[in-house]
Amino acid sequence: MELNGIGIWSGDLRFGEEGERHDAAAELEQLGYSALWIPDFGGDVFGALRDLLEPTSTIVAATGVLNLWMHTVDDVGKGFAALEGDHPGRGLLGVGVSNPLLIDQTHPGEFNNPLQVTRRYLDALDAVSVPRDRRVLAAGGPKMLELARDHASGAHPYIMTPEHTKVAREVLGEGPLLAPEQHVVLETDAARARAIARQGLAIYVPLANYQNNWRRLGFGDDDFADGGSDRLIDHIAVWGDEAAIATRVQAHLDAGADHVCIQVFTETERTDFPRAEWRALAPALVGLRPRTG
Repeated sequence: MELNGIGIWSGDLRFGEEGERHDAAAELEQLGYSALWIPDFGGDVFGALRDLLEPTSTIVAATGVLNLWMHTVDDVGKGFAALEGDHPGRGLLGVGVSNPLLIDQTHPGEFNNPLQVTRRYLDALDAVSVPRDRRVLAAGGPKMLELARDHASGAHPYIMTPEHTKVAREVLGEGPLLAPEQHVVLETDAARARAIARQGLAIYVPLANYQNNWRRLGFGDDDFADGGSDRLIDHIAVWGDEAAIATRVQAHLDAGADHVCIQVFTETERTDFPRAEWRALAPALVGLRPRTG
């Protein structure tokens, strides 16, 4: 699948009120965003993708990512086939192995070789006719990126930096899809913006699989303490006005990304969809493309 431009990554589009999910999806398509990415915590993830495709006509709906521990290969094959039958060419499966702190709760002792588990799952998707060009792999480290190159159509790194995007492109080579997610806070006050970013990143900063990838980028133990150092927060999230956010997204594109999906964070007291932020950012983002020459 060819995917470029800028997408929206949003838990609200999976778990928010149904009517607003439909309205938001239609508006995001009109604003010019090219894909809608939703998380997976089990349940009917294909129904959630269908909810985004039915009120739209061209936008891609993608999982970011389908947790391979929570869905049998046969169920994924059937779900994908039904979605493809109704909305051909518009579904993209991001697939991932999650992390041991979460998975050991439901599959104790099984998270001992995530690379092997993921390879087996991807090979099994071949057998149920989920095409490689319609799936990407949640990949951060070099071995998982190689697996994304060889057993999927590319990679969907999560909470990484433009420096990581450059490394990922080098591993993937030319051709495979590279679609990083970027945390965004549309706020110009540094203290407030970092506080909002820390709230959104709180569950990820302590996790070893993310820390291992950040260590490869030069971060260390001090950066992972107390919710994340300012240096870490400023690298894995971007805050500021529309121009500052556009600059960071462009940096991913210049480093080799084909598509960047932004995840907007607001203060936890807010329970509404961040539609005002999506609208404000659209003029600055939807026309961005990799620079050439």
